[in-house]
Amino acid sequence: MSRAQKTTLVLVPLALVAAVVVWTFLYLIRYPPTVSAATTSPGEVNVVMQTVGAMGTGSHPPWVSYLIQRSDGTWVHSTVLQVPAHSTVHVTIYQYDSGSDLRNPTMNQVLGVPDATLDGKQYSVWTDSIGHTFTVPELGISVPLPGIADDAANPCSVAPCDTTFDHHTITFSFKTGAAATYTWQCFVPCAVGYLAGFGGPMSTVGYMNGVLKVVA
Repeated sequence: MSRAQKTTLVLVPLALVAAVVVWTFLYLIRYPPTVSAATTSPGEVNVVMQTVGAMGTGSHPPWVSYLIQRSDGTWVHSTVLQVPAHSTVHVTIYQYDSGSDLRNPTMNQVLGVPDATLDGKQYSVWTDSIGHTFTVPELGISVPLPGIADDAANPCSVAPCDTTFDHHTITFSFKTGAAATYTWQCFVPCAVGYLAGFGGPMSTVGYMNGVLKVVA
């Protein structure tokens, strides 16, 4: 084997390793930040989120998205949520997006939470158009988030949105068990322009796909 061939055999694997390291580094620095729930009392935390029809900024301005509010009131473009183990999590979601039809009618039902409310009134199913869902399959939790009217007079177009814009307010609570990590996401096919409506933001952490970290 010539010296050139030996050099090639050494350099090519090194280049591949370097490429993987660079890709991993770039991926990690772009990964959405983790937002911790706000503790209200021992064993109870509050989570506040919003869903928007389009971020309006960033690398994908047209994409639908969730945002999470920090305890100081600032909104973070992230879907990585951290909550304590063996606690009650009280969730409030401000839903600013319009609705669309579901491909799976089961997703119009409130599952796994006992106290879901829509604009202050308890509900267990929604048969009209739905904007998004908050669904944690491994925990059996799914909450449909009704869409605002298509002809809403004051829709929000650039996130984060405030409550002066047309929206619905959804609340519910659930209990966590031992420390674990779960995937949560929206199951409404709302990714316009992608195959079956489930690509793009629907499969991207930070938009309609999220991580629930339950920590001890």
